[in-house]
Amino acid sequence: MSNFNNIETKLIHGGIDGDKTTGAVNVPIYQTSTYKQAGLGENTGWEYSRTGNPTRAALETLIAELEGGVAGFAFASGMAATTTVLSLFKQGDRIIISSNVYGGTFRVLDKVFKNLGITYSIEDTTNLKALESKITPDVKAFFVESPANPLLTVTDLAGVAAIAKKHNILTIVDNTFMTPYLQRPIELGADIVVHSATKYLGGHSDLVAGLAVVNSKELAERLAFTQNATGAVLGPFDSFLLIRGIKTLGVRLDRHTENAETIAKYLEKHDAVKHVYYPGLPTAQGYEINKKQAKNGGAMISFELRENYDIKKFFRALKLVSLAESLGGVESLVCHPATMTHASIPKEIREKVGITDGLIRLSVGIEKVDDIIADVNAAIEAAKA
Repeated sequence: MSNFNNIETKLIHGGIDGDKTTGAVNVPIYQTSTYKQAGLGENTGWEYSRTGNPTRAALETLIAELEGGVAGFAFASGMAATTTVLSLFKQGDRIIISSNVYGGTFRVLDKVFKNLGITYSIEDTTNLKALESKITPDVKAFFVESPANPLLTVTDLAGVAAIAKKHNILTIVDNTFMTPYLQRPIELGADIVVHSATKYLGGHSDLVAGLAVVNSKELAERLAFTQNATGAVLGPFDSFLLIRGIKTLGVRLDRHTENAETIAKYLEKHDAVKHVYYPGLPTAQGYEINKKQAKNGGAMISFELRENYDIKKFFRALKLVSLAESLGGVESLVCHPATMTHASIPKEIREKVGITDGLIRLSVGIEKVDDIIADVNAAIEAAKA
């Protein structure tokens, strides 16, 4: 790992930087499935690319350094990363998850791991006292998002980690929305961090990938075994693309968040908008906690229009902003969580936690902010009943 103090430099030169053999400034794409061995038990440290690949290893070393962890792991998707991490648990274990998490996380727990005897409960992780009261002997981990998807609720990560350590359970944090450029959960006490690297880390809507980072050698050994055994690894070409994307993460997120802050303030004052969810607003839930644990409010905004506006008309009227799954690309994207990202969560649970049918989630891109606002405003006008 590098010795650079500033993350802006680590993004570009961290991990395994370049290629010592040729002097190439970029890590090569080792597009190979296997490696020639000199004899039985004699190899160069590489045997088979499911187990290890030099391009993937460079990415894994980089994300570990950026998050301040012991080891990193790259997977074929964010859900592959989450699934592999959850595979560390066994029958009879229970995971406490935040009251609004990505729908795919809920789905894999509810439809896959529950069948294997690993259960979950949904709790308000923003209320630390109430959260601690929910711990029973079968609870083995907290799985937290902060800011959470899609309501941008903020959880005190250091507080949750302290409770977890007190009860000898793990803290797992999905850091997709913030990335290590804006927030580093391991420094706050988390044990495992996961990312859908498809989003801001890749940044260009051209790859699907997942990452995980652990804070101990013991967890590293367990996760390495599970990664190899289950095999949902990231290929060398996508590993190369992800390293390339991470190099510009800092400058991209600076623009993303600058735009988001401007748009959130605009929406907060708009007569047609009933509520804005953005942790960078002083009026937001968890603003002070987020300010303490993250660089800023990030670039995700959710909002609701007033009752006399038709959101179907709103989505159809958008020209610049695309209605699409995913987030974190250079282009602005909008989605309807109730029927898209969180459709797998039963309606009664969605409504209980505040994911209403009128909620709109906006991933703010790096276009000229005036153009984004003009497009959103035109769509709001078109949605007026």
